[in-house]
Amino acid sequence: MSLLATLQKLADFDTALLANTIGYIDPKPPELWYMGGSIQSVTPALGPTVGIAVTCELDTSTPGNKPDWEPFIEQLEQMRDMKEPAVWVVKAIGSRPDHECILGDGMAKLLHAAGSAGTVTDGGVRDVAGLLSVPYPVYSRGTVIHHTALRFGKLNEPVEIGGITVSPGDIIHADREGVINIPEGCLELLPEKAIKMRALEHESHIGNRQLDLAPREAMQRSKEKLAEYGF
Repeated sequence: MSLLATLQKLADFDTALLANTIGYIDPKPPELWYMGGSIQSVTPALGPTVGIAVTCELDTSTPGNKPDWEPFIEQLEQMRDMKEPAVWVVKAIGSRPDHECILGDGMAKLLHAAGSAGTVTDGGVRDVAGLLSVPYPVYSRGTVIHHTALRFGKLNEPVEIGGITVSPGDIIHADREGVINIPEGCLELLPEKAIKMRALEHESHIGNRQLDLAPREAMQRSKEKLAEYGF
């Protein structure tokens, strides 16, 4: 299966279900691939979002900067040349973290046109109504009304966001509940296993609602279902 086909299949699942599935099929510790709660969707009506990480550093809060748009254009051109959708992953590096505003609906339109499926950042964003109209999903620390002149730092190098490291080429999956960086080792198996996890959870949750089952018995049935579905 091509990478694009795999990503398209993963777009059919919510992020929490994929996280549960990964926990059973990949040895990588979860604390290395799920972002903390500081990174939230500001466009919860949109998603899930899935794509290949294109990373950069960006300063939008330091006073006295002169704007430099050339690195942004380079990354747009990079995304346009990709066969798969990109997720723009932006590390905020300005001197006033609470004033970081990484993008608004103008930049979102350019990103969308270049093939970006969404943005993940530990800075703020603005123009949420405009983002929804594109439509362009964004995951950030919240909203900030304005910014200073935009200055880019490193491009296409690993960045730390939400307590995890994201490298260029990593697979990002996100929705209204959070963001994960899918471990490479389980990517090929993940769509098929996620289908089984969805069915497993459905059956287990029916059992969990039964009033006539003791808690220990309900938990034991869930364990048996795990084995039945091959987890």
